[in-house]
Amino acid sequence: MGATAESAAGQSSGAARLGLQAGQMVQEFGYDDDVDHELRSGIESATGNELVDEDGEEVVDAAIFWWREEDGDLVDALLGVLTDVAEGGVIWLLTPKSGRDGHVQPAEIEEAAPTAGLHATSTVNVGRDWTGTRLVTSRGSRR
Repeated sequence: MGATAESAAGQSSGAARLGLQAGQMVQEFGYDDDVDHELRSGIESATGNELVDEDGEEVVDAAIFWWREEDGDLVDALLGVLTDVAEGGVIWLLTPKSGRDGHVQPAEIEEAAPTAGLHATSTVNVGRDWTGTRLVTSRGSRR
């Protein structure tokens, strides 16, 4: 496989690993210059919709949240995202891989998620520099 084919396969597989489906609305939080633009494009291709920016007010099926160590309080941030995600929706917390600037220790995510009423179910490689942790609401945590 050539470099171009590998790049295209990596783009689609990163988005595919998130399990997003055609027609779903996905809201994006934490956008900055360092995000993976190929992953963003792959998500838009998979869902057939543009990403909703963090100021959007509609209820969405899923959220992606680019999060770096220096971004602040993870619990507060996750609670803010929860208000926009539909019941049964998923939040993908995207963090820099180990050794990259802004890397977040997995223990920090494991501690913050339950406090925000979430449960980490899996972690996947979504790009060259980013890892995705799938967060879902814990049973009985929604009001």
